[in-house]
Amino acid sequence: MNQPESAVPSNAWRSLWAMVAGFFMILVDSTIVTVATPTIMTELGADVAAVVWVSSAYLLAYAVPLLITGRLGDRFGPKQIYLLGLIVFTLASLACGLTNTVEMLVMARVVQGLGASLMTPQTMAVITRLFPPHQRGKAMAIWGATAGLAMLVGPLLGGLLIGMLGWEWIFFINVPIGVAGYIAAARLVPDLEKNRHRFDWLGVVLSGAGLFCIVFSLQEATSHDWGVIYGPISVTSLLITGVLLLVVFVLWQWRNPDEPLMPLALFKDRNFSVANLAIALVGLTSVATPYPLMMWAQQARGLTPLAAALMNAPAAVVTLVVSNWTGRLVNQVHPRYLTVTGALVWSASLLATAHFLDMTTPVWVPIATMTLTGAAGSLVFSPLSSSATANLPPMRAGAGSGVYNSTRQVGSVLGSALIATVMSALLLAHVGSEPGQEEAIPETAREGIAAAMSTTLLLPAASIFLVAVIACFLERPQHQRLALEARKKA
Repeated sequence: MNQPESAVPSNAWRSLWAMVAGFFMILVDSTIVTVATPTIMTELGADVAAVVWVSSAYLLAYAVPLLITGRLGDRFGPKQIYLLGLIVFTLASLACGLTNTVEMLVMARVVQGLGASLMTPQTMAVITRLFPPHQRGKAMAIWGATAGLAMLVGPLLGGLLIGMLGWEWIFFINVPIGVAGYIAAARLVPDLEKNRHRFDWLGVVLSGAGLFCIVFSLQEATSHDWGVIYGPISVTSLLITGVLLLVVFVLWQWRNPDEPLMPLALFKDRNFSVANLAIALVGLTSVATPYPLMMWAQQARGLTPLAAALMNAPAAVVTLVVSNWTGRLVNQVHPRYLTVTGALVWSASLLATAHFLDMTTPVWVPIATMTLTGAAGSLVFSPLSSSATANLPPMRAGAGSGVYNSTRQVGSVLGSALIATVMSALLLAHVGSEPGQEEAIPETAREGIAAAMSTTLLLPAASIFLVAVIACFLERPQHQRLALEARKKA
């Protein structure tokens, strides 16, 4: 039975907006580095693989602890863990801006990712615990739209800051935002009930080691020609080790007699399973898309970081408009219809964009095709987020949100690693080297870069198309079915 409107606490919406602001900030940092890639390559003397590690290190440190940080929120309170994460994230952002080597930047990004990992599950857990199912859809739509918008705003904001102040300010900007976010969350987010949990540290080690092995092997594959990395360690052996560790992790979760890190019972809910598989591919697509676009815009077409970033502006505006409309639909329309439509449009827009990434097409053409991704993303993020948690009981909010967010971030990590491998391989094939560490790029190299980036964009296009296929298996959430039955009886 649906809960009455009054069941929603008066401070629920204020709590949501306070935490969504922090959630937006940490997701912006998932993609903000992409527009700075050529600049960092030049100023810090790094190659493509090294600079992509600036994002991959953040995403990996973000993804691995998510399963345990969701439980920490249950144990010590989502508000308390969120505030702790915000402090860590803000201080790490300051450290990122003060670094002068790519190695130091990568280390600071690891700490930043750990802070983000503490924050993210708490936002989704607060939604699940404060909002009843029939009100949760709109709240999840806001949460999902925030994720989609952040992926688009990241490169845009990065370009603005680089153009006006320098690449360091893509990190410095987080400091005042973090302080304001801390004050807002401390005042507006309520203290929620705490639940005692045992922590599956073996699960943390197995999942973390497995993910690291896979990501490291994929990202280093091209630079080592899929051969030996160091001594007896090869790309293939490391990749196989990572896969085996994740298999052992799943088996351990199944046999764990106490409280598993990832309760497999969650996956008995069909929508939770489907949404998790789909959101992993969405994460891959979102992270893999900006890199070839920014490389094409800056290194092939010669645009400034600011001009390149402005390519995302129309898509960001469209996301804001469509997400408001999607928020009203997500509680009424079958999630399958919204998600499949959005994923197909998203894939088509990426294919069209790839077609126009050359040296002759006016820049406004790929801008127009990419604008469709803003509308499409709003139709994908919101129903997936809502479907994943709609049928979960409040006692599993922390575990469910932790698994869902972890799955999305795992997809993002794999997307970052895969796009680095694909970009490096295609640049070597079309250009003969990885350009970007020099100021002047020859015209012949520019044409090769354009061709390489056009082909690279086929990876996220294929990934989001698979989301459309997977989303066909979504069911109507329980609260929608109950509402339909009530209307039929009336």
